[in-house]
Amino acid sequence: MAFQQHPSAVIDEGAEIGEGSRVWHFAHVCGGAKVGRGVSLGQNVFVGNKVVIGDHCKVQNNVSVYDNVTLEEGVFCGPSMVFTNVYNPRSMIARKDQYRDTLVKTGATLGANCTIVCGVTIGAFAFVGAGAVVTKDVPDFALIVGVPGRHKGWMSAYGEQLDLPLRGEGDAICPYTGDAYHLRGGRVTRQPA
Repeated sequence: MAFQQHPSAVIDEGAEIGEGSRVWHFAHVCGGAKVGRGVSLGQNVFVGNKVVIGDHCKVQNNVSVYDNVTLEEGVFCGPSMVFTNVYNPRSMIARKDQYRDTLVKTGATLGANCTIVCGVTIGAFAFVGAGAVVTKDVPDFALIVGVPGRHKGWMSAYGEQLDLPLRGEGDAICPYTGDAYHLRGGRVTRQPA
């Protein structure tokens, strides 16, 4: 077997799980799911049918990754964080035809107990703080905190806050990697060292 599966985990026929991935206690991966290489699915994780999880993602305990969620490479989903896929759910009204796509780009961190409301894009290497509620798109490298989620700063790909203004222009160097970051027109770009 190219991946590790705890005996209590359920992996439905048809699910694709990449080499070196680990599926821990009481996890359930549905048959249509596509899970990349080197992924960790923690205890009590659920992965829906229409889900793509890229290489080297870490989905911590008690996270449900519902249909129409895509995680690109290296995404971190903190313990008990929440995805949704219907914007206005009702128990007695079927709305499976109204699922909204959610995209989490490469290297983003979704902190413990945060909520990602469906239909948004979380930018590459963005950092959503613990307990935040994200209701709109998040730019690359942005730090989002609070309820509702507010843009409070910029983060490096290494995971440290950058000394950049929220708006305007600025430049910063990551002290850990030497990478240069440039804020222009409301966007941060990275120039590797």
